[in-house]
Amino acid sequence: MQLVAWEPFEALNKVQFRINDLFTESFGERVKPTSNTGVWYPPVDILESKDSYLLRAEVPGMKKEDFHVEVKERTLTLSGERKADERSNGVKYHSVERLAGKFTRVFSLPQTVKDDGIEATYRDGILEIRVPKLEEAKPRQIEITVN
Repeated sequence: MQLVAWEPFEALNKVQFRINDLFTESFGERVKPTSNTGVWYPPVDILESKDSYLLRAEVPGMKKEDFHVEVKERTLTLSGERKADERSNGVKYHSVERLAGKFTRVFSLPQTVKDDGIEATYRDGILEIRVPKLEEAKPRQIEITVN
């Protein structure tokens, strides 16, 4: 006999998931992928400091050669492709949720940045793109004089 942990709300969760699936199928809000390849969009955080903007893209499992960063006419484009894992004969996949395929993210840059000073670094699955601000865009302290 096998011991199984009792989940008191398991039946209710199954009903909720089925209802969500019915709405999804009926109204086409989301399309469930039939494979793990296609178009996907890595999540990107955008931070701002007094000196620069920082874009952090989550692109785990990729190599530097797998993506491309380009700046043209106040537009920063991040594009690339994540390759799908090779399927092995004799290996049964129970679930495949990690998406693979081509992606493109486009960001409009403000007039207050230096295009020629943009730097990108990649470490631990995170691509960081630092976009420096122009000197005149940085806040500066105004000294108050007493008369």
